[in-house]
Amino acid sequence: MAVKPSYSSSTTLPISNKSDPEHVSYTLDFLKRMGIDETVPQSCNVTDFYSKFYGNFIKVNHIQRGRISSTITVKPPTCNSYGTLHGGSVGTYAELLSTACARTVVAEDKEIFLGEISVSYLSAAPTDSEVVADVSVVKSGRNVTVIAMEFKLKKTGTLIYIAHATFYNTPVAKL
Repeated sequence: MAVKPSYSSSTTLPISNKSDPEHVSYTLDFLKRMGIDETVPQSCNVTDFYSKFYGNFIKVNHIQRGRISSTITVKPPTCNSYGTLHGGSVGTYAELLSTACARTVVAEDKEIFLGEISVSYLSAAPTDSEVVADVSVVKSGRNVTVIAMEFKLKKTGTLIYIAHATFYNTPVAKL
């Protein structure tokens, strides 16, 4: 059943006149349902909020040189409207864990930065499930560190996401 748009076609928007007003209205309704008009609480408006927020849902199981295993608890604030782990949350976990894994092999005097990350979404992790994330260094050289990740449902062992990240290593300038 279609939902009647709440925005009228006469609404003045900075949108191309080639756009169908009905499509524009449906798009605006979707964005509104996703929170475009919501105010971010002041407590969330702090430096590195997301890293700390997502870090609360990670439990490290094992760390060794070039490898990290952890368990992620899927909770409602990290889920989408379908009740499964949001794709952006998966990307955030991939970025956090791959950075941590890269740091197990890259010297502290080298700065690293994420150059590329890819995530394949094979299935979904439902709310209140646990996901085991196994992260490992594929290659680490003077200039590049490559990380591979597998995310599996703890209960069934089903592979649900795979990810790869490439970090560039830069020596810190000595002035």
